Amino acid sequence: SHAILSMYINSSATEQERYPITDCGEYYVPDCSAQEDFLNYIRSLPMLAKPNVFGLHENADITKDQQETQNLFTNILLTLPAQSSSGAVSAEESVCNLAKTILDQLPPQFDLLDVNEKFPILYEDSMNTCLRQEVIRYNKLTEVVKSSLQNLMKAVKGLVVMNGDLEEVFSCLNIGKVPASWLNSSYPSLKPLGSYIADLVQRLEGFYTWINSGLAPVVFWISGFYFTQSFLTAASQNYARKYKIPIDLLGFQFQVMDSWRVRWESRRTGPGERAVPGGLSVERC
Repeated sequence: SHAILSMYINSSATEQERYPITDCGEYYVPDCSAQEDFLNYIRSLPMLAKPNVFGLHENADITKDQQETQNLFTNILLTLPAQSSSGAVSAEESVCNLAKTILDQLPPQFDLLDVNEKFPILYEDSMNTCLRQEVIRYNKLTEVVKSSLQNLMKAVKGLVVMNGDLEEVFSCLNIGKVPASWLNSSYPSLKPLGSYIADLVQRLEGFYTWINSGLAPVVFWISGFYFTQSFLTAASQNYARKYKIPIDLLGFQFQVMDSWRVRWESRRTGPGERAVPGGLSVERC
């Protein structure tokens, strides 16, 4: 705040004629004394101020526009009627059907004892530790999703109290939005509800394939990790321990490979070899 105020409160603001406040040249200290002249200068300013007026980078406009668009769509969805026309499915019945569909799609939680037995903590293979941490995180997420949906269905039937959290879940399901209570326990995601559930199921199925095969996959779906940094750390640790190199001296080198289709397979060359990630996407600016 002091740095921003120093742009306006300094000796040059009173001594220099038309002292510029921003680099664009549109904002400056007007050289006038009459009230009408000040008002005319204010009227000549742009209706929408640029980010640099507030000491921000021009890219701040992108974030602002995205937030405004998201808020606009959210508010439009909130205006949808809670009740449908006569003869059609009510909102309560529609939400309950959707909740049941989601519950049917989600696989059971990971058996931590089975995972710990198949993938013990080994010095030479840190990927086992990464897998165990991932299934714990996904178990916590699926528990939040399943319990909220089950309690919501009970609340709609009047078996439990419809509290504020369940009302929020109900409203989000009704408009196809991921509830905030899910996102608090979730990996970062901007997907709508339908795409979010499909993505979550695909992630869970990928880890189930890994666990059932008993071996890490040849191609790691890097986008499917809850905490991607743990995978990168495990890959570095495996290489460092195999070749006895200090891990702080290691760095990643990348080779783009053609026609890699992300899949989970049951064979690998062993810990410490190269890790092949799939599922990366590049957005051109």
